[in-house]
Amino acid sequence: MEFRLLGSVAVVTEGGDVAPGPAKRTSLLAALLLRPNTSVHVTALMDALWEDEPPTHAKTVLQGHVSRLRALLAAHGAEAYGVELTTQGSAYLLRMPESLVDAHRFEELVGLAGAQRHAADAVRMLREALSYWQGPALTGTVPSGPLEAAATALEELRLSSVEALAEAYGKLGEHGRAAAVLRTEAVAHPLRESLAAALMTALARAGRRSDALDWYHRTRRLLAEELGVDPGGALSETYAGLLRDQGTVLAPVPEPVPEPPAREPSVVPELLPRAPRGFTGREAETRLLDRAAGAGEGPVCLVTGPAGVGKTAFAVHWAHRRADAFPDGRLFADLRGFSDTPAPETGVVLREFLLALGVPQQRVPETAPGRGALFRSLTAGRRMLVVLDNARSSEQVRPLLPGGEACVTVVTSRDRLGGLIASDAARPVPLGQLPPDAATALLATVLGEARVAAEPDAAVRLAGLCDGLPLALRVTAARLAERPGRLLGAMAGELADEQGRLALLDVEDVGVSAALRLTVQQLPESAARAFRALGLHTGSDLDHFAAAALTGTTPARATADLERLAAAHLLTEAVPGRWTPHDLVRLYARGLAPQADPEGLRRLVDHYLYAGLAADAAAEPGSQPCYALPADVRRPAAVPEFEGRSAALDWYAAERPALEGAVAASAALGLHDRAWRLALVAWPLMLMRLQDGWTPLLEAGLASAVAAGDPDAESRTRALLGWILHEEGRHAEALVHLERAPGLAALAGDPISEAIAVVNHAAVLDATGECARARALMTEAVALADRTGHPSTQVLTLQHLAAHCLNAGEYEQALAHVLRAGELVAPGAVVVQAQLRIVRGEALAGIGRLEEAAHQLERAAADSEAAGFTEGSARAAERLARLAAGR
Repeated sequence: MEFRLLGSVAVVTEGGDVAPGPAKRTSLLAALLLRPNTSVHVTALMDALWEDEPPTHAKTVLQGHVSRLRALLAAHGAEAYGVELTTQGSAYLLRMPESLVDAHRFEELVGLAGAQRHAADAVRMLREALSYWQGPALTGTVPSGPLEAAATALEELRLSSVEALAEAYGKLGEHGRAAAVLRTEAVAHPLRESLAAALMTALARAGRRSDALDWYHRTRRLLAEELGVDPGGALSETYAGLLRDQGTVLAPVPEPVPEPPAREPSVVPELLPRAPRGFTGREAETRLLDRAAGAGEGPVCLVTGPAGVGKTAFAVHWAHRRADAFPDGRLFADLRGFSDTPAPETGVVLREFLLALGVPQQRVPETAPGRGALFRSLTAGRRMLVVLDNARSSEQVRPLLPGGEACVTVVTSRDRLGGLIASDAARPVPLGQLPPDAATALLATVLGEARVAAEPDAAVRLAGLCDGLPLALRVTAARLAERPGRLLGAMAGELADEQGRLALLDVEDVGVSAALRLTVQQLPESAARAFRALGLHTGSDLDHFAAAALTGTTPARATADLERLAAAHLLTEAVPGRWTPHDLVRLYARGLAPQADPEGLRRLVDHYLYAGLAADAAAEPGSQPCYALPADVRRPAAVPEFEGRSAALDWYAAERPALEGAVAASAALGLHDRAWRLALVAWPLMLMRLQDGWTPLLEAGLASAVAAGDPDAESRTRALLGWILHEEGRHAEALVHLERAPGLAALAGDPISEAIAVVNHAAVLDATGECARARALMTEAVALADRTGHPSTQVLTLQHLAAHCLNAGEYEQALAHVLRAGELVAPGAVVVQAQLRIVRGEALAGIGRLEEAAHQLERAAADSEAAGFTEGSARAAERLARLAAGR
């Protein structure tokens, strides 16, 4: 994203120019861009938007244009570029990198050109600066006094830059080129005497004395006819010099002392590190990078992936293999974006590039922008490769991109750098983990093929333990190479410790304007009531069901009110069906919350209780409801319906901030019977995203369960909290909760909860090595579940017992348990079915029925993928890969 002021005012995106809208909105954007990172008062903006005295409703109109402009910026990903339009009391502030504005870059280059000691450098910078102009400045804005003054100032600077460019050409003896650039402007500005004088000088020095004299007489006549004045001193002196054929005008201009060329033709830079040794695999990624490098003009290729996946080695290997495609040289810079050492400054990198391109040290510009301009100029017309390794952000990369259409840039980063994709059409080339065959081949390059072939299973296990990451594999291979007598199997056992393996893989203002108040005052009562109710909402955005609960109306009425608020620019429908107020609007609504219906928050909480049960039923068909509704709950006017598991999971994710806020709000009001229920309601999503930071929410729910004195509530909360803590690796904390949960459930007289609590406890014991006790508890849990006759609980306990048997090598028993569970699973419980298929496939593989095992794992992978159960699809894929390698 960039912004244009030098021509038609526009937001420049990858997809093309985006007009801000009507003239007043365009003028608003221009006024803010002219003063970026500076608070601009409302009165100054109104002066810019109206030619005459602003009307009485001007502030309201201005507010509307601000809202629309915010929406436009958000729609084109402004946040990724550091662009934000904020309100500060009675002023607005456009926060942004100033380099995104063409006028800023133009002025910066003009200033740099004036400081250059060599005319050739000045010419390059001035030409680049003038290339930003695409028409009269601020085209499309209101002809108001402030904007016309700004446009005039920019135009004056442009004309001065043209004159400076001509002067620099003159110093180089290129008088014909100086005359050419001046003549175009002199025709467009016939009364500008400085242009006419400069053009006369250039014409005379180019040997066109008669043309120079003609231009003087033409200008003199126009001055007399249009302004009634005679030529000024500078123009008259130039004319007199022409007549005398002497003086500064026609005196022979000394031939400039030839400056050293910016680059000797023989200089072909080569900054690439040496090619990596033992590089293997990546054929598909290489083909993808080949296509990306051959697409478009000046393509930017973005190699991304996790730490240790081999991005640098891949990029350098590719660069060496494609050397013939870049006859003009290859540049390389480590940007150290994810390093313990500070990242190099942009100017330092550019200096190294310029020196490599043959620029003498004394001719390297002093500033980073000046070096960037020279770098882009020198790379224009070349066929070069630039590798920018280990980039942290798009902003770090942009100043280092070459200027030539035949140049290719390869950027490597752990981040996806979406801003670079948007602004420079970067083409992603993602790197994944190496497959087992490529991983074992990499081990062989260090250890020798014979050593790896002697222990093929151990090599595959090592590859699996290293997760196919080249860096981890190389470190492991280096340790083995130092100890020639050590077996690969022994090393695999050493790496089996999870903590050690992970260490190896981890190598690497608040104010409200009068206009807003006036807007609310002018709303219809129903919409105004809805706006006040927004202050009670516990999240950042809401749907029409939540709005209906807050206002005590129907979803249809709430939808109409929300749309009315959006029409008044108080809300934005950021995604279909969900409305979001701007931060300041939300604060204002909170200030009005005391005027809202005091029962609104309780209605909202009860809405979430009903909606949560509906989502649970869709996400986990046949499962035990995670709570019974409180006796005094009030049913909302309507409860959302969910088409299936995916829709329910989407709802959990969208409502998570609101649910977390509702737990805190309920507890603060003493509604602990609501708070613990709301803490549990998103349990299907928690089990899908175990590492998503659910512990604080569940701890808050547990506190409310204890405060409510409800043993059933405490049991359910501890059982889920214990499982989450276990998945986070906090096993000791998990066991504290899991050991207490079964007794609490028994005290409450809930055998289903007791069975779930017992099996969760057993599963964590099993994972932490207490296998005998775990086996006994799992058997007890199965018996408890059988007594309840509740199918989903029976399935859960049998599934855990089967997994335990699988780990113990009791494949026949594991298969028997999982087959029984499969007969009980509810239709539509896709994730549970996929989990059972994985265990079934592993059990079959253990027995030796490999074809049946592969069939079950393939179906499990497909079902998991379709349900968005990424953990299941990854697990099934891993088991399939191990099965294939074992064959």
